[in-house]
Order: sequence, then structure tokens, then C-alpha cells
Amino acid sequence: MNTNGGEALIRSLEMEGVEVIFGLPGGAILPVYDPILDSPIRHVLVRHEQGAGHMAEGYAHATGRPGVAMVTSGPGATNIVTPILDAFMDSVPMVVVTGQVPRPAIGTDAFQECDIVGITRSITKHNELVTRPEDIPLAIRQAFHIATTGRPGPVLVDIPKDIVDPKNPASAMDWDWPSDADVLASLPGYRPTTKGHPKQIKEAAELILAAQRPVIYAGGGILAARAAESLRELAELTGIHVVTTLMARGAFPDGHPLCLGMPGMHGNYTAVTAMQRADLLIALGSRFDDRVTGKVDAFAPDAKIIHVDIDPAELGKVRRPDVPIVGDCRLVIDELIRVLRTRTDGDIDSHQPDRRPWKQAISGWQERFPLLYEPSADGDLLKPQFVLEELRDRAPEDCIVASGVGQHQMWTSQYWRFEHPYTWINSGGAGTMGFSVPAAIGAKVGRPDRMVWAVDGDGCFQMTAQELVTAATERIPVKVAILNNAYLGMVRQWQEMFYEERYSEVYLSPDLPDYVKWSEAMGCVAMRVESPEEVGPAIDKANEIDDRPVVLEFRTDSAEKVFPMVPAGRSNDEIVVDPSQGGAIS
Repeated sequence: MNTNGGEALIRSLEMEGVEVIFGLPGGAILPVYDPILDSPIRHVLVRHEQGAGHMAEGYAHATGRPGVAMVTSGPGATNIVTPILDAFMDSVPMVVVTGQVPRPAIGTDAFQECDIVGITRSITKHNELVTRPEDIPLAIRQAFHIATTGRPGPVLVDIPKDIVDPKNPASAMDWDWPSDADVLASLPGYRPTTKGHPKQIKEAAELILAAQRPVIYAGGGILAARAAESLRELAELTGIHVVTTLMARGAFPDGHPLCLGMPGMHGNYTAVTAMQRADLLIALGSRFDDRVTGKVDAFAPDAKIIHVDIDPAELGKVRRPDVPIVGDCRLVIDELIRVLRTRTDGDIDSHQPDRRPWKQAISGWQERFPLLYEPSADGDLLKPQFVLEELRDRAPEDCIVASGVGQHQMWTSQYWRFEHPYTWINSGGAGTMGFSVPAAIGAKVGRPDRMVWAVDGDGCFQMTAQELVTAATERIPVKVAILNNAYLGMVRQWQEMFYEERYSEVYLSPDLPDYVKWSEAMGCVAMRVESPEEVGPAIDKANEIDDRPVVLEFRTDSAEKVFPMVPAGRSNDEIVVDPSQGGAIS
């Protein structure tokens, strides 16, 4: 069939099952936008290319399917670099299509030319400049295959304008859709290992059966592998407690008696301390991030390590494992469960040591150091933790929550109860301010049946708030809670604790901008909440609105700090709890 590169690109996306593209047209990508008019693919017109990338991420987080973004060359492409980095750090499957200047103009510093392939080489799983129209279908097939297999991540495909412009003879081509065999043959060096080595799985089983103080250290790879059910089966079979990292919240139900919650710099005391005192860490899809380990040399000093990850580069990168296992988390866990059952003839309890002292220690830490905060007194500003509790308790159990980055992110992860996987969307590795509003929009597009809340700070909100225009125009009824403390809160906390209260360039006016008027101008319903008795009714009203976006501005106490906290570069043994619990722990 005779066609052109632009039509071939859109048809290729259709063949990959793409339902929605988040994008913004411009000169170099314009020829591709014409065939979208005749395509069943929905296009969501963003107000900034960064928004397109974060929406694609939110869509991928919520659905498990790759998010797709399409932008033009030059500044259009560079504006989406931040979401590409974000997706790369958090292993989010995403395909980004960028326009490029015509091939004869490449290298001439043409209008809106930039080497986006060179710029993104270190933050994509794969990127490619396509130079022939007939190569477009294979390039798109490769992009989706690479983005969604092995360790998921972003792939960028750069398309020169002349090979997609139907007015240019250079775009003419015959349509040919590559087979699975064609794709595999075209990527001879890309063969992710999915099944764990049997000998290493048996060694892991022996360590588990011998451990007296084991902890399962579950990371975001559990969610990427769709392994939440397998994780629960392993935990219940062995009776081993589970910590869920910031990226893994929801991978194991918070209400489960074996759940210890989040470890790390702002994890709860029990999760942090259990890892420190463990004699075995079963790391599943986790990467020993510095926010979890604290000072690496002092991290879990007595623990042997089983490390399961589909990316072999993660094994031994930070902590040398005693049993390294390369493979898909779900497949490895399922095989580990089978080996444990076979090894113990189905009676695993009789083959494990008495762990009652360990469980008693964990229970004691939970009782002594729960998460807590001082409630608001009459006339005081709202406590952000109270706002989070009210949002949590008044939302459906399967509500999807997206957060920005900072104090509000940590409070949301701490105080929300995640009982279902794929309900927590945040920027972990990159820590991207401005993530939550567009990510929530993308999540709502992918899961229109779910309630979606974005929890944001006033600093984060001001970075990408314009995407609420997109939400209003496209009738995407997300809900946004702004915790307005008039500061860059996490930076202020560090300055107070570590810089002698020298508050340099962190103050944001509580009144500029007027968040209610601004949100209303963007087509949203908006309310300001300033007292505790107003919180519940405002949230209930917001939850009832389902035909447009809603923004609630909560005036919160700027003096509140996130506790517990492990100071940067310090040992997890030096965790600082709430002052009412004694502050620093040695």
C-alpha cells in the first residue's frame, strides 16, 4: 500500500494499541498532526511539553501500558527532557516522538534544530533518529518493545520533517508492518533475562529458611513486573515482614499485619530500624537507593542480601549481594515460592527458626514510635497531616493519588493508606517538582473510572498549574489539594535543621498568586480552606464534583516538619523522630 511517513507513523501507533497521545504541535512535527484527524487515537493538547511527558508517565503508572507523548523539535523537544529523565529514573514505560528539522538541514543550526538524540542518550533506554520513511514502522515497533520489556523505561524516536510531509516526495513509502520476528532480529543485542537461575533461587530459599530476622525489601520493580500478588503470597507463606519503598507504596497492602510501611530518609521508625537490624534482606525490584540506605557503609551491617532485579547493572552497584538473581520479579518470586514449598514439603513453619523474638521487637518499635503530629489548636493554621488523613478517609479505597515533590510527598506517602497496587504515582528518583498535576491528568485519562487526587505544594503547583486548562478543556475531572504553607517546605526544613534557621530564598507569599481565582480562571471549581472544621465538608464537596477539575487550597502550618528523618549522609541508626518521642535516636 502506498502511503507517506506521517500516515505510517500514526498507523504504527494504532497498530501498537495506542489509545491516547499527549502532545503539542509545532513546525517540524506538523505533518504528523494532519493524519491524527482521521485516527481513532485521542490526542490531549497540553499547554507545555513538560506536561505532555508527565501525563504520559501518569498514564503509564495507572494503566501499566506505555504512555505516549509527541512534541516538535528544538524547544519542544528540550521541554520534555525532564519527564524523560523522570521516567528513566523510575523505570516508567514511555515512548516520545519528537519532530526534527528536514534531513538536509540537520547540522546547519536550522530554526528549532537541536540534537535531541544526543541530549537524551544518557536518560533513555534507547533513542533513534529515523532517516527513511520506510523505517518508521520498525522504529515504532522497536520503541514499544524496548520500553515495555526488561526494565521498563523511556524511548525516544526523532523524526525529520521531510520524511513525514506528504507534500515532499521523500516521504513516499510502501506500508509494511514488521512481525515479532522482524523486531527481535533487528535487536540482536537486546535479550532481557526474565527467568532466574535455578541454583541461585535454591540458594535464596536456603537463606530464607535459615534467617532469624528477615525483611522483604520491596521496590518499584514489584509494580513494574505486576508482581503484587506474588509478593503477598511469598510474605504470607514465610511470615516475613515487608517494607515498601516510596516507589512501591501499594505493592503490599498497608493494612496487612506483615506490612511495615515505607523505609528511608522519611520512612517510619519501624521500617527503617527493622532493615538495620535484619540478618537477611530480600531485595525485590529495589535498587538500594541512597534515600533508603543512608550511609551505605552503616546500612544493615549484619544482613545477608538476596537481590532480585531484571536489570543486571543493579546487582552489586551499591551493596554486594550474597545471592544475586537476574530476572523478572514475578517469575522469580513464583519460582522461589515453588522451591520453598517443595523444600519443606508444604510445612514451611517447621523448617524455619523461631522468629517470635524478632516479631516482638518489631511490635515494640511500632508501639513506641508510631507516626504522630501535634493536632491544631483553635485559631492555628491547618496541620498538613490532618488534611492528608481527611483526604484519605473520605476517598474510595482504590483512589489514585499523585503527589508532587517535597514535604507534601512524604506526608502523603506516610499518612495515606495504600491497600491496592498502582494507586500511588510520584516522582521518586528524579524528584521532579511540578509532577503531580499533569501526572494526575494522565492517570485520570488512563483510568476514567477511578477518583484521582493530586496532592501538591504551593511551590510545585506554580510550576505546572497551567495544565489544569488542559484538564478543564478536555473534561478530565481531576482533583487537586494544594498544601499552601507559603514556603518551599522541604528546603525550609533543611535550613532550619542544618543551616541554623538561615531561611535563604524559600519564602513564597501565601496570597500571591490567589490560588482560588487562578484555578477558577483555568476552568476549575476552587475553594480555600483555613480551619479544621472546614476541611471535611470541602473535601466531600470536591468528591461530589465529577464534570470538571476541582482545586482545594489548604492554608497549612509552615512550621511543620516531616518526621522521622535520617539526615543526609548519616547512618539510619541516627534517625530523628518527632520531638515528642525524644528527637534523635542513638
